[in-house]
Amino acid sequence: MKRKNIVILGSTGSIGVNALRVIERFPDKFRVVGLTAYNNHRLLEEQSRRFKPSHVAASQEGVRHLRRGIGGGNLKIWDVASGAEEIARLDCADIVVVAMQGSAALKPFLAAVRNGKTVAPANKEAIVMAGDLLMREAARHKASIVPIDSEQSAIFQCLEGRKRADVRKVYLTASGGPLLRVPKTRFDRLSVQDILRHPRWKMGKRITVDSATLINKGFEVIEAKHLFGLEVKDIEVLIHPEAIIHSMVELRDGSVLAQLGVTDMRLPIQYALTYPQRWDTGLPSVNFARLGQLAFEKPDFRKFPSLALAIEAAGEGGTLPGVLNAADEAAVEAYLKNCLKFTEIYDVVEKIVRRHRVVHDPSLDAVLAADQWARGEAAALIN
Repeated sequence: MKRKNIVILGSTGSIGVNALRVIERFPDKFRVVGLTAYNNHRLLEEQSRRFKPSHVAASQEGVRHLRRGIGGGNLKIWDVASGAEEIARLDCADIVVVAMQGSAALKPFLAAVRNGKTVAPANKEAIVMAGDLLMREAARHKASIVPIDSEQSAIFQCLEGRKRADVRKVYLTASGGPLLRVPKTRFDRLSVQDILRHPRWKMGKRITVDSATLINKGFEVIEAKHLFGLEVKDIEVLIHPEAIIHSMVELRDGSVLAQLGVTDMRLPIQYALTYPQRWDTGLPSVNFARLGQLAFEKPDFRKFPSLALAIEAAGEGGTLPGVLNAADEAAVEAYLKNCLKFTEIYDVVEKIVRRHRVVHDPSLDAVLAADQWARGEAAALIN
């Protein structure tokens, strides 16, 4: 088969770095044609030297650095503010990995689907903000969406070749994060570093805090609703501390299909890049004898009210999930800067969600306006 041309939006984060590790194992199967990053332009330069993309994008400071270091020849260096969209729609690109953080991923994601690409999203925010719009445009332009996020990848794999009418329920599993066994009365006594110490996954700071509040799992409910055409009532969150079962699907005859695997993001990344084929990952198998048991429990919504708030927003839809995301992004950033207590993240987000007047079936402009409104409200509350 011919080599697939890959674009990675957000190549210097953990997902981007792992995607390049996967690609490096199969140099005769993949070619990197585009890389983008915001802050880590030194790593972006190293990646560019190694994988030789034709297009890269970085911050203004990064552009200056890259032009001094690797400029010239046929390499096109973009300012990431506009370049991420341009690289996402490159004619030569077959697969666009969306590993950018935050709401900035929405426009490049939209550009990729409108150009009929296979999109492999690890970013939650774009689908949370504008899931209806993205899925509608993907269908219109015959773009494929093969998720990288481990839980959504698991559901995608379990649903492959099955009719929506055959699905009774989807179970989204959650490790429970760093606070699963910590009493709520101690939450505000923990340091930021304590909160960022996830028991299973190595992730960015915001997503790790979101895993601690469990709002991250609520965002995944919103994602699953859009990606798989589900009703919110048909999605159930289960705490599964071992993080071996990444999600499950119950069919209407009562059969339950589960996707299991080691806790390594290279597994879902490689599946998204090779779909519908499966290649050897070089990763170890699950050692069931050593594992001993798999445990499950219901989430404690009183201890983790952010999860309940996110599920409520999923049911309401429209601009509300985007407002939830923007408010949470701002509140988490303030927490990481020691401007909020941990439990005040929920207080800020909940107040903004309650104030919002929801627009149903919003345009892109309405989605972006709601996002900016929520950020303004969050800044005022935090200050």
